[in-house]
Amino acid sequence: MESIIAADSVINLTQNATLADRVEIARTWLTRLKGLLGRDRLPEGHCLIITPCKSVHTHFMKFNLDILFIDTSGRIVYLAENLPPFRITPNVRQACFVVELPAGTVSSTGTSINDCLNVFPETLKR
Repeated sequence: MESIIAADSVINLTQNATLADRVEIARTWLTRLKGLLGRDRLPEGHCLIITPCKSVHTHFMKFNLDILFIDTSGRIVYLAENLPPFRITPNVRQACFVVELPAGTVSSTGTSINDCLNVFPETLKR
């Protein structure tokens, strides 16, 4: 997994809320496949961005997640809140990447569909 420099964060620009200040990016086939498998939890303030991605599963996960599906303009086009282990999200055709967050982040920040984030596909290609 590759980490973005510590100064980078994921911010919901619409709600003016920081969703994560510790960001990891999974962009290779293997890191996208593994995702968060094998971890006991995703700490508050952390997230995993999977790119490209239109659907995720939580098979064999040990904890619930909030998952945001983001389009090319940085807009949330679908979200799965408090998704438990052994679930599969729908295929979200307009999504180009997802942001996986600790469960409860969506509700605690007021995040919703059509909110815009500060993360865009071109910023994930580093």
